[in-house]
Amino acid sequence: MTSAQDPFYIVKEEIQESIDKLQDSFRQWKQSPSNTGEYVHLTRELLGSCESIEWQVVELDKAITVAAKDPAYYHIDEVELDKRSRWTSNARNQVSTVKKALDVARDRSKLLVSSTDGKHREMMRLPNDIHLGGKSNSYEGEDNDDFISSESDRQSLLIKKQDEELDQLSVSVQRIGGIGLTIHEELIGQDKILEDLNSEMETTSNRLDFVQKKVAMVMKKASAKGQFMMILFLIVLCIVLFVLVFFT
Repeated sequence: MTSAQDPFYIVKEEIQESIDKLQDSFRQWKQSPSNTGEYVHLTRELLGSCESIEWQVVELDKAITVAAKDPAYYHIDEVELDKRSRWTSNARNQVSTVKKALDVARDRSKLLVSSTDGKHREMMRLPNDIHLGGKSNSYEGEDNDDFISSESDRQSLLIKKQDEELDQLSVSVQRIGGIGLTIHEELIGQDKILEDLNSEMETTSNRLDFVQKKVAMVMKKASAKGQFMMILFLIVLCIVLFVLVFFT
């Protein structure tokens, strides 16, 4: 089976395209300021892509494990199996690098938000008489309201984006499932072809054995004199045919 027809390379090509897109988004994410909506959107998108790619690589590893149990049946050798295993390991490392960077950034963001919330709660616990009579306190209250409204809008946007990413992940899972069914049908077809070939080989072998036995029986029945007369007859026949062809 050529690499163009091998289901492994079909799935590998799709996963590699996803990894390339992941790397492009990751570079864009690193260049984006951490306090923008684009940064938050890219973070969610990268996390969803990492989960999807990791799942696909795990499924591909399972297929390699199955093939490693009987390489001859799947028409591959140990070198090819090692090559496939190294590729999946490299793909997993690339995704892991992106995921670790996202986790570090997310932990840093949580720490910053926790610190901000702590300051906000301290301000809310101050006595009311401290805030009375000052215009700056009124401005601070308006800033707090704006902050709460902004956070609410941001959370709504994140939930919406997460729903979209889950829809995309569902489509990807369905596509991988379809590819898995195609691989299964391909293996069933190959198994049937092998069974038909074995049946034909057995039939041909039986016929050959029958012919050999008949020839042996004929040779055993024919005497040496009969064989000599047959050879002599054939020689005479050849001479007659030669004369007819070249002298008439």
